[in-house]
Amino acid sequence: MSINDFHIPYAVPTVLLAIALLLKAQTLLRAWRDPDVRATAVFLGLATAVFVSVTPVNIHRINVASGVPNLAAPWSYSLLTAFCATCLIMIMRWREAPSEQRQLRMRRVYIIYSAIIAALWATFLLADAPVERIYDLDTYYATTPWMREHILLYLVAHMVSAVVAAYMIGKWFSEVENRWLRAGLVCLQAGYASGLLFDVAKMAAIGARWSGTNWDFLSTKVAPPFALLDAVLVAVGFIIPQAGPALRRWMRDRSDYRQLNALTRTLRAIEPSAARARVGRWAPLDLRLLQRQQGIHDALLRLAPYFDHSLYRETYEAAKTRSSETKARGLAGATALRAAISAYHQGTPHDRGDRPAQIGTDVTDYLDSISAALRRRPLRASGISLRSATTESTSTHA
Repeated sequence: MSINDFHIPYAVPTVLLAIALLLKAQTLLRAWRDPDVRATAVFLGLATAVFVSVTPVNIHRINVASGVPNLAAPWSYSLLTAFCATCLIMIMRWREAPSEQRQLRMRRVYIIYSAIIAALWATFLLADAPVERIYDLDTYYATTPWMREHILLYLVAHMVSAVVAAYMIGKWFSEVENRWLRAGLVCLQAGYASGLLFDVAKMAAIGARWSGTNWDFLSTKVAPPFALLDAVLVAVGFIIPQAGPALRRWMRDRSDYRQLNALTRTLRAIEPSAARARVGRWAPLDLRLLQRQQGIHDALLRLAPYFDHSLYRETYEAAKTRSSETKARGLAGATALRAAISAYHQGTPHDRGDRPAQIGTDVTDYLDSISAALRRRPLRASGISLRSATTESTSTHA
């Protein structure tokens, strides 16, 4: 069996976690002082590091680079133990409101798992493990003094963290109403169940060695898939509640941004009231959407003296008999805005008497519909009549 045999099964979740960490990088940099943001960064970083370290080819590389046979064992087990602690901390942060009691419990978790990591390195240094074992270290050294304790230590720490986490989630689940969080908790429970199966398989194989029986296949064949499934499900469980709403917001912003394309192009003919800040195409989508919306509202303010409300009402009244309310508002807004742009370029403001020049919410609340009307069939900038508006309404409804 070559070292590369299990490379792809380990590499896929590693790449996915690394991508998740990169996607969160911008948020991490902008809000690093937020404890929850830092906890997320540490969690994703440790999850990625665990997968990188336990890949068989990297286990061999760590051993070779250090010059110490099996040094990858305490290194990988330490990362796994730190990951377990981070999982407990994340659940506490989600489940409990900030308080001194919560802070005390989190501090205890840090202290306990830091002590376990220190004990892992101490037992490894005391042990005699001269033969490199990449796939069967746990069973090969199951009866070796200090190495035996080293292996049991990481397994017990992993099992206890899984049981405690599953218990906390089980008590909390019935109180959760957010669907993204519930989905994440389901993944976490499934992950911890898989982790317990990993621990049971490992313990059974080690116990068999102690009794003089060879059940190594439980450690080398049965346990690893459960370990991978455990790590993937736990990682996904923590990512879903954060990535789900963020992805939904991004999709909504993307839709809003694209829906305003036609209206933005139409209003480019209006000189802005002030120089606009330069926002590159790689700027965050929410920032680009905000700038687009601000640009539209600025242009509407400039067009207010030229906006013919009577044309808007006449077009709306004619269109609503043949179209839905939203389409009628959109068509009326598109018609009146085109006429206002024409009057703006001709320098002929609409006579309002003593009334202030303004464009009301009957227009600003339907910007998406106005943009859709402009996109479906651009209206002429001048000579717009009620008849043409009615004709447009008929064709749109058809």
